[in-house]
Amino acid sequence: MSSTALFLPFNSRVRWSITFLLLVALGVTAWYLQYDAQLSFSVLSGAAFGYVIQRSRFCFYCISRDFIERREARGLLGLLAALVLGLVGYHAVFGVFVPDAASGRLPPGAHIGTVSWALVFGATAFGLGMALAGSCISAVLYRLGEGAFSGLVVLPSVLLGFLLGFYCWNSVYLQFMQQSPAIWLPAELGYAGSLLVQLAVLAFLAALLFKYGRDKAAATAASAYQAIFLLRWPAYIGGILVAVIATLAYLRVAPLGVTAELGSISRSLGSQLSSFPTRLEGLDTLRGCATVVKETLLSNNGVFILALIAGAFAAALPAGDFKPSLPKLRELPRLIAGGVLMGFGAMLALGCTVGVLLSGIMASALSGWLFLLCCSAGLYVGWCLRRIKQG
Repeated sequence: MSSTALFLPFNSRVRWSITFLLLVALGVTAWYLQYDAQLSFSVLSGAAFGYVIQRSRFCFYCISRDFIERREARGLLGLLAALVLGLVGYHAVFGVFVPDAASGRLPPGAHIGTVSWALVFGATAFGLGMALAGSCISAVLYRLGEGAFSGLVVLPSVLLGFLLGFYCWNSVYLQFMQQSPAIWLPAELGYAGSLLVQLAVLAFLAALLFKYGRDKAAATAASAYQAIFLLRWPAYIGGILVAVIATLAYLRVAPLGVTAELGSISRSLGSQLSSFPTRLEGLDTLRGCATVVKETLLSNNGVFILALIAGAFAAALPAGDFKPSLPKLRELPRLIAGGVLMGFGAMLALGCTVGVLLSGIMASALSGWLFLLCCSAGLYVGWCLRRIKQG
């Protein structure tokens, strides 16, 4: 994503001093919020998630673009590693929560969405918007920690997209979602069958990536300090750590997601408009990144997002990745359109690449796999459109 760079002369000592103070501030904040264990954990998990995805460049659009343009498969293999470990971890947890998967009960809080045409349309729109904006929503957030202020254009556009989604919601829900099933694979295949089938699919995808990938040789050896704080982490390391964070987050608070707070802000703002729907049919009964009218300043997902940005900033500073930049004027229409499409798509799909794709597939929801398929198709179309314009 091209932009206008801003110059800030930070030497190594200053960068490390700021990083240290920021990490201390995050720790103190988590300690101060210990009266609410979920808020406190959200600070810690958000900071860890932001740090990990910044260091490993864990952005669905970026790693997909790398494969499409240069056949670099490492990023997508890292995503598959996250899904493999997440599936194993979630299955172990589900076995405690719901011993009999065929009982008709769903695991508490898991992102197991309905399979409907609304999900198909929403996921495709999200993938298209992601390609236009140049980042998924989680990457927009972590790149804010790197100083990419284009996110300050994309995020308000995401809120607008959510608002448009709320206005369309009742018609979409009644026509496409009301009778749609929420398919949880362990209930259909049993825990063992569900895990084996999904691991087989992931193994097949990994085999394709190994076959068609053309990754360059690994970088030369580096010291432990350089490998941890200065160089990009291998994608599989990022995937492993994301899976661990995702499993712990589900156990302690809720499945990973970054759109619940954005949707709630949009819903709260929209509720002030006289034309806003007085009732959103069935929305509060569905699983996913829940959007509610905000009644308190602090929320688990809001704290998670703020800590994510702070964690990414703490990771970017020592590595020299903090490079403040402003978007160019000619980029604004594309960034706005991309943000609106992502917000609209996330509203209909009840989440994004984190809340539906990552948390959904880890939860063995068929909706997560459908989101992956349709989002990838939309991403490819968006990538082609950008190539045509650039050509």
